[in-house]
Amino acid sequence: MKIKSVHAQWIQIPIEEARQHTSDFGTLRTFDAAILRIETDDGIVGWGEGKNAAGSAGNYATLVRLLNEDFGPRIIGRDPADVTFIWEDLYNGVRAEKAAAAGHAMPEMARRGLTVAAISAIDIALWDILGKADGKPVWKLLGGRKADRMQAYASGGWAGADKIGEQLQSYVDAGGFRSVKMRVGAMDANPHASAARVRAARKALGPDIELAVDAHGTFTVATARRFAQLVEDCDLAWFEEPIIADDKAGIAEVRATIPIPVSTGESEATRFAFRDLALMRAADIFQPDPAFCGGISEAMRIGTIASAFNLRLAPHLWAGAPCFFAGLHVCAASPASFAIEFSLGANPMIHDIIGESVVAKDGMIEFPEKPGLGFTMNEAVLNNYARVI
Repeated sequence: MKIKSVHAQWIQIPIEEARQHTSDFGTLRTFDAAILRIETDDGIVGWGEGKNAAGSAGNYATLVRLLNEDFGPRIIGRDPADVTFIWEDLYNGVRAEKAAAAGHAMPEMARRGLTVAAISAIDIALWDILGKADGKPVWKLLGGRKADRMQAYASGGWAGADKIGEQLQSYVDAGGFRSVKMRVGAMDANPHASAARVRAARKALGPDIELAVDAHGTFTVATARRFAQLVEDCDLAWFEEPIIADDKAGIAEVRATIPIPVSTGESEATRFAFRDLALMRAADIFQPDPAFCGGISEAMRIGTIASAFNLRLAPHLWAGAPCFFAGLHVCAASPASFAIEFSLGANPMIHDIIGESVVAKDGMIEFPEKPGLGFTMNEAVLNNYARVI
C-alpha cells in the first residue's frame, strides 16, 4: 500500500447569526479548518486536519498551500504504515537521514507553528488509513482503550453575569453534563468583571457541577493571580491558559501561587514543549490539540509525559471532525486522559460534514467502534464549503 494523492482544502462554513458568539477573538461568523484527504493506491481514504488558530479564528491559505505544495508531494509513494518515520522526516527536513542515523532530532528552523500543523494533518490522516486498512478503530492500534466511553465537559460560556448561569445550565440540560467550562480574561473589562461572571455561574450551577475557566492566555501573571484570588471560593476545576503560552516561567509562577489547578497546551506544539512544561512544574493538566501539536502520534507521546509526571491529559478539541475524532482515540488509549472537550457553541465542522451524529449522553461520549477514526466524511458538503485560494 502506497500513498497516491494528498489534497488539502480550506473549509469555511458559515455560522447562523443566532448561534454566533463573541469572545476575545471577536464575533465568529464562520468555522474554518484545513481538511486533508490522503488516498492510497488501493483506494483507502484517510482524513486529517491541521490548525493554525483556536476555533474558527484563522486564515488557512498558507497552511493549505504548505500541505499541497510542499509536504504532500514529499510523501507520495510512501508506505502510510511508516507513520512515525514520515512524522520524523517531515520534522527534520533535509537532515532527516542524518537524524535517523544519529538517533536524535535535527529539525529545521521552521520546526513549529505551521510546520507541525501540517504534520498534524498528515499524521491524523495516516492513522485513519491504517485503521481502515486493518479493519480496526485507531484506539485499538494505539494499544486498546480503557473504557467504552468517557466523561465530557461542555465547553462554551461567553454570556454576561446576568445570563451566564442560564447559558451554562442549558449545557447541563442538553447532554447531562456534570462539568462545564466558561471563558474569562480579555473578553471582560477587567479581572473583577471576569470574577463576577464566575461567581454568578457558580451560584446558578450549585456545588455539584464542576466549573472550569479558560482565559485564552490573555491575563498577565499579576492579573491571573488577582483573578484567582477573587474566585478562590468558587471551587474551580481548573484555570486554563491563564497567560501567554510563550511565558512558561510565568505559567509556573501562576501555578505555584494559586489554589486552582492550571491547564495549558492548546498553543503548544510537539513533545518538546510539553517536556518543558512538565520540568518547570507549570501545569496540572496537559491540553494538546491533535491538529496543532503533531497529530495522534505526538499527542500520545505527550500523554506519556503527563503520565510520567503524574499529570492529567484533556486534549483541546474545539475543532473539526478529524481533529475531534483523533482526540477521542487519544483519550481512549492514553492512561493520563480523563475528560473530553465538547463544544456547545456552534460547530458545523463536526456536525455538518460527517454522516455520524456526535452526541453526549449522561455527560459521557462513546469512543468510536468503526475502523479508522470512525466517521464517514460527506465530501459533497465539504466541497460545497471549500474556499478557492
